Amino acid sequence: MELANIFIKAIFIENMIFAYFLGMCSYLAVSKTVKTAIGLGAAVIFVLVVTIPINYLLENYVLKEGALAWLGSDFAEIDLSFLSFIMFIAVIASMVQLVEMIVEKFSPALYGALGIFLPLIAVNCSILGGALFMQERAYTTIIEASVFGLGSGIGWFLAIVGIAAIREKVRYSQIPAALRGLGITFIITGLMGIAFMSFMGIKI
Repeated sequence: MELANIFIKAIFIENMIFAYFLGMCSYLAVSKTVKTAIGLGAAVIFVLVVTIPINYLLENYVLKEGALAWLGSDFAEIDLSFLSFIMFIAVIASMVQLVEMIVEKFSPALYGALGIFLPLIAVNCSILGGALFMQERAYTTIIEASVFGLGSGIGWFLAIVGIAAIREKVRYSQIPAALRGLGITFIITGLMGIAFMSFMGIKI
């Protein structure tokens, strides 16, 4: 039940885009077509699912105060938490490099369509935000951290695919010239954010 609660909250209630506005640059730039949105969304899910458990292990067995006690009593008081940012980013950058190589190998067309925004997942604040939320909420097991990562990735995926589908339809609508492009996209994003706020009453 607790895992289901973490999963549902990460997707709908604490959505990275609509609740925290994390990853907005990629969300706005790559959401012009559903195809590219699905590609980037899937890459974000993969990176979150892989990096959050790794960063959980780093946090609990290497970085935080007393985490190195498993090496012996001499290491019990060592606190490496000041290295959290750089270690988290190093893990994220490594996974993004792996994703970039896989996409380039198996889908060159998608790799070209995503352009600079694929390697920029490494500095996508939703990815680092996921690791920092994991750290702040102090999940008790790696399974809880993994479920949170999966839920956060799916939430981000739903957000970017949803806005991409709407933008494809809006292209054929009579939008005032001043609102075309990012203007109407921001308005739609705001409306989607309000819609997602309706999930705040969910209790599992």
